[in-house]
Amino acid sequence: MNILLINHYAGSPRYGMEFRPYYLSREWNKQGHNTLIVAANFSHLRRQQPEKLGFESIDGITYCWIKTLKYKSNGVRRFLSMLQFVTKLWFNNKKYLNDFKPDVVIASSTYPLDIYPAKKIAKHYGAKLIYEVHDLWPLSPMELGGYSKWHPFILIMQTAEDYCYKHCDAVVSLLPKAEDYMSTRGLAKGKFFYVPNGVVLDDWEKPEAIPNEYQSLIKSLKSSGTFLVAYAGSHGIANSLYSIIDAVGWLSKENIHLFLLGTGNEKENLIKYVKSKNYINITFLNPINKLAVPTFLKEMDLLYIGLQKQSLFRFGISPNKIFDYMMASKPIIQAIDAGNNLVKEANCGIYVEPDNIDEIKEGILNIANMSEEERSNLGKNGYNFVMENHTYNVLGRNFINVLEKILSE
Repeated sequence: MNILLINHYAGSPRYGMEFRPYYLSREWNKQGHNTLIVAANFSHLRRQQPEKLGFESIDGITYCWIKTLKYKSNGVRRFLSMLQFVTKLWFNNKKYLNDFKPDVVIASSTYPLDIYPAKKIAKHYGAKLIYEVHDLWPLSPMELGGYSKWHPFILIMQTAEDYCYKHCDAVVSLLPKAEDYMSTRGLAKGKFFYVPNGVVLDDWEKPEAIPNEYQSLIKSLKSSGTFLVAYAGSHGIANSLYSIIDAVGWLSKENIHLFLLGTGNEKENLIKYVKSKNYINITFLNPINKLAVPTFLKEMDLLYIGLQKQSLFRFGISPNKIFDYMMASKPIIQAIDAGNNLVKEANCGIYVEPDNIDEIKEGILNIANMSEEERSNLGKNGYNFVMENHTYNVLGRNFINVLEKILSE
């Protein structure tokens, strides 16, 4: 099968996020399929941009880079970059595909505008058209960004989203509870399929060591019987880190310590907040190599993930972070109110109300007071759950099953 995956922001281990197109394509290639990823040559998600336009092979996966504007924020230049990408692909798709003849075309750029060139390409080659939904646009900028439904940008995106649901052969969604909403926008029954995010087994097979100073600090705390809690990821407002800081800060007499690993727009404010509160059992750690993260997580006793309450989460969540936590075989506290409850599904920890400091404290103490065997069993449950449902070899196979089903119809 020849699979064309259109994703404006597609990345790779060489360039950085977004990783999902790379890891799915790698699995598809292993299964004997051929994948072409068409992406923009600039993305705000990548740490490094491709140096050349046109075709590039990365670990056996063919990419085609389309030149687009650089931008710094969610402003006019980013919107113009979107328009450039889809317009160039509409008018010059034969140039970007070269002699590649797809059996399946996947529109996967987060925003729905890429459905137009994807539909044109699919019709020309007699290919099936798949719309992959990462986030619900324009609902996301409306509910998270406060945009009016009458805003010109929202009207454009809404028209494109409705076109997606009415003209695609199938939707593959990362959000497990989104089908009812999609049906109100025109998606026919039986066209919805759920393929979530997951973990890359390679990262866990040969993990790297953490920095010596981090290892020394962890060893010192463990030697005094300290219970170690950690959050690893972006330090932003949405990650609800003030509540876990307060919860652990008030538990200093319980011999509990919190590590916050990573960076983000809110990190400096969080550091100032900890100092203003005189919390002595909280340590901020700078980001480490991605391959060292598994080593760090396995050193912890409990892992935390939280998000602010958002109505948009009613459609479900699929955060990579929680699957990494499960792979570490550690109990998890999930402070996310969503349409799905991954910690409950996996029976690998405790759910608490987002930003409820008392519930977070109680959850930490409950797990800290468990026996080693009880905590180990929670960790094993999470590990087994992610291995059965959320490795990329499983996800890649599940996605192909969807494509084969659609092709057979």
